[in-house]
This record gives sequence, structure tokens and C-alpha cells, in this order.
Amino acid sequence: MRHPFPIREIARQAGVSEATVDRVLNQRPGVRAGTVLQVERAVDELERQRTQLRLSERTFMVDVVMDTPKRFSTLVRRALERELPTLGPAVLRSRFHVGEQWDITELVRRLDAIARSGSHAVVLKAPDVPEVAAAIGRLTAARIPVITLVTDVPASTRIAHVGMDDRAAGATAAYLVHQVLGTRPGAILVVTSSELFRGEEERERGFRTALGHYDPDRVIVDIPNSDGLDDTCRTLVSAALATHPDIVAVYSIGGGNSGIATAFAAAGRTCAAFVGHDLAPANRELLIDGRMTAVLHHDLAADMRQLARMIMVHHGALPGPLPKAPSAIQVITPHNLPVY
Repeated sequence: MRHPFPIREIARQAGVSEATVDRVLNQRPGVRAGTVLQVERAVDELERQRTQLRLSERTFMVDVVMDTPKRFSTLVRRALERELPTLGPAVLRSRFHVGEQWDITELVRRLDAIARSGSHAVVLKAPDVPEVAAAIGRLTAARIPVITLVTDVPASTRIAHVGMDDRAAGATAAYLVHQVLGTRPGAILVVTSSELFRGEEERERGFRTALGHYDPDRVIVDIPNSDGLDDTCRTLVSAALATHPDIVAVYSIGGGNSGIATAFAAAGRTCAAFVGHDLAPANRELLIDGRMTAVLHHDLAADMRQLARMIMVHHGALPGPLPKAPSAIQVITPHNLPVY
């Protein structure tokens, strides 16, 4: 057994003599199998305690930079603040920088300011554009790791991405809409907030591919670049309903779902299947009221724990490698709403 601990310390932890520990470590005979396991467990316990002691001396400052509607940044902030007390003995502190429809130039300036002032990590939700990728590169050069959240910037030096498999999420939405509609005729409205967010692009691809398999003749009506805000979505969806009297279902990729539901109600139209993302308070209300069919959700608390572990692994406070499993996709209906 390779270990960094003195024999005396292992003996004290295991409750056996130093001579017994010496025989076990050097694989000499004359020691019962149970005693060997006892010594091995002691070494494991010392290793874990050493990690805890190492963590107890560390404080990590994390900057969360998000280009997103306030409803989602609020969910992330609450999830992170709930998890921070559970991450001990390490201490994580957060600073939030949030904008709705953030100008790319201003967003990049904020990232560059963080690169100058310093941080232990940046958690980033931003458009997948060359300017953002270049800013990530400057953060990396300043030895500040970047982890993308929900939507990725893959052609960058970010160390990891945390979020669901967006293509699988889109395919799940297509399956749900198809199951609800069955043979009922009519078009499906697909609403995105911005073509610059990689996660939304992947969700739409997954939806179109799966729907092409399940229902190849079904018509899709697009509303791109809606900005994901309720007022904008209400206006755009109202116009689409007036132009396309056959719309009977919605896949909302980018949000603004209260506005979408309002547009249907104002037009006196029924939305037979309405699938969206994220369990914000407005979406909870729409589910309870029966105006949404399902919400594709991922556990933000689990995402925050994964982010924290990634940051501590990167800085050597925890053993690696970086965890990279995608977030689980949860199909939430009025009957299985999580209680927070």
C-alpha cells in the first residue's frame, strides 16, 4: 500500500500495534485478513480526513456571469445559495453579474474586468460568438478557469460544460408533443430566444430530427430570436396565430411562456400540447393551471454541486478527474411538481 502517513498515525487510526501495521504494509504473513482490512480502512480514512483538512483552509471566489432573463438567473442564484452551506469544509463565495439581452461588447468588458481583478472561476452563460470565446481565452491566460452553464461555447478554452444533453432534450420534447397530438392535424410552433445560444440550437436540432422520425409530415412554424421575454413572445405568437390558423402545439425553447399562453387565450385558441424548459415560478403556475403540458427540467442544485466540485478539482483541493456527466432530463407534469 502506497501512502503518505507515518506508521504510528496509521496504527492509532486502526487501533492496532505499529508492528502489525508494518507487517500489513510490507505484505508479511501472520496477520489475520480482518486486521488487514482494518489497516486498509484506516489508510482510507486518513486520506479522506487529509482532504477535509485541506479543504477547510480554502475559500473560493466564483463569478457567475449570465446573459439570461431574470427568471432563470434567479433560479440559478437560489440554487447556488442553497448549496453553498453544504459544501463545507471549503468556503465558496459568489458574485453575480447578470444582464437581459446583454450587449456582447459590454458582456466581454465584464469578463475582461474579472480577468484583471482575479477570481477562482467564472461560471458563464453567454452566446456562442467569437468575441466571447476570445474573452474566455483571456480568462484562461489569467489562470481563471471558465465553466459554461446550460449553453456552451465549445470552440473556447473553457474547462467544462454543465447542463443537460440539449439534443436529447429536444428529442424528448418531440416525443411528448407527438404523443399528445397523435393523429390530430395542425402545425407546431417552435419558439427560440436567440440563434447565438448553442444550447437552444441543439434543442431545436434534436426536436426536428425526432419529429421527422415520429411525424414526418407535421408542419413546423418558427419564431426565432424572440428574446425569451413575455411581452415579446406574446406579440410574436399573436402574429403567428393570426397568420397560421392551424397551429395547435408549442415547443418553447427559449422561454416567455406566460406571454405565449396569453397570446393563445387572447386569440381564443387551444394549445393542445405545450412543452417548455425550466421550472421557474411562471412555468409552475402554467402547469398547475393546465396551460402547459410538461416542462423539461434539470436539477440546478445538482448542477451547482457539480460546478463546485469542478472548481475544487481544478485548483487541486479535491482529487480529479473533472466530473463531466450531463444533467439528468426530468419531465415535470402537474402530477410530479417538486416541492422546494
